[in-house]
Amino acid sequence: SLSKLNLDYVDLYLIHWPVPAIGHYVEAWQALIELQQQGLAKSIGVCNFQVPHLQKLIDETGVAPVINQIELHPLLQQRQLHAWNATHKIQTESWSPLAQGGKGVFDQKVIHQLADKYGKTPAQIVIRWHLDSGLVVIPKSVTPSRIAENFNVWDFRLDKDELSEIAKLDQGKRLGPDPDQFGG
Repeated sequence: SLSKLNLDYVDLYLIHWPVPAIGHYVEAWQALIELQQQGLAKSIGVCNFQVPHLQKLIDETGVAPVINQIELHPLLQQRQLHAWNATHKIQTESWSPLAQGGKGVFDQKVIHQLADKYGKTPAQIVIRWHLDSGLVVIPKSVTPSRIAENFNVWDFRLDKDELSEIAKLDQGKRLGPDPDQFGG
């Protein structure tokens, strides 16, 4: 609650999962709309929503989320969902942007080649890929040196060919739960 946070409002309030088997996500979304209208949340969004879930929210409430936080990394790029979000002015944010510590990503040849070319770590290459792909990326870390390293990605950009090479890594490999099956 806001009183426990000692705040008058939150900047962003998200629904974490749609849980379609239970089917209450439109009601939950309506509650967030009301909180926003009351000034208790500046922005409202969702996590792990697929196109049918998003379309249902928009159709039934007329209000689109400002952000959709989804599992997204080089092995699960979700390009169609990202494009759909963009078409509907929904910002895509990547969760698990480094594929849970680089599982299957950091050992890819193209990632190492780019890291060598730019004098960066594999994690920095992947973070830059997210940014150059128009994604919001907030990599998890509790280590101060790693946090600083993750932030040190503003002095280079990946070109179209390099982005295309990383695009080839997409395997549709989900490391977290499937949003259509989660919960319920």
